[in-house]
Amino acid sequence: MPSSPPTLQIWGRANSVNVQKVLWCCRELAVPFTRIDAGMQYGRTGDADYLAMNPNGRVPTLVDGDFALWESNSIMRYLALTHASTSQIYPAEPKVRAGMERWLDWTLSTLQPVERPLFWGLVRTPVAERDVVAMQQAADTAAVQWRIVDRQLADRAYMEGEAFSLADIAIGAYARRWLGVEGVNRPALPHLQRWFETIARRPGFQEFVAPPMS
Repeated sequence: MPSSPPTLQIWGRANSVNVQKVLWCCRELAVPFTRIDAGMQYGRTGDADYLAMNPNGRVPTLVDGDFALWESNSIMRYLALTHASTSQIYPAEPKVRAGMERWLDWTLSTLQPVERPLFWGLVRTPVAERDVVAMQQAADTAAVQWRIVDRQLADRAYMEGEAFSLADIAIGAYARRWLGVEGVNRPALPHLQRWFETIARRPGFQEFVAPPMS
């Protein structure tokens, strides 16, 4: 008999950084899923049935049977708790987990707000309409945060030690944008670069995060 399709649904467009994090996490945990286009040119996020799942009208949204969940980092936590072994990707020891968790919060509270203007200004704005001076100022602002990551990685393989975790997914998806945009000057951050080259070889990164940005 043919196998049943995955029951787990991920709603969201493939070029959303927050959707990419969730898809990468699914691949790390070998979680089967179906992705459904939503957001921007695909619409759907303002429809009543979508808003019933996610009242924010944003992506991603996870649907697992009769359970719906929004917020990308919360979705990753849920996936890690419900699928396969989470001993490394979502460690159980309180201090180790808390150390990893802070980076998930930091990406949303601190990193994403400074990443977004740079990405939109250099990737989603036509060349003729770009403000070069403003984009360099945005890059300088973002560089302050990326220096924090670089210092964190000075004496460890991954964000929270020697094991790959959700923190590497969360920050790695944004690092793809930071290191991938063109048209601005960035400081040399050797520890960040070394770490990025390592995580960029992971199959989930290659499939969902590495494709051309749009």
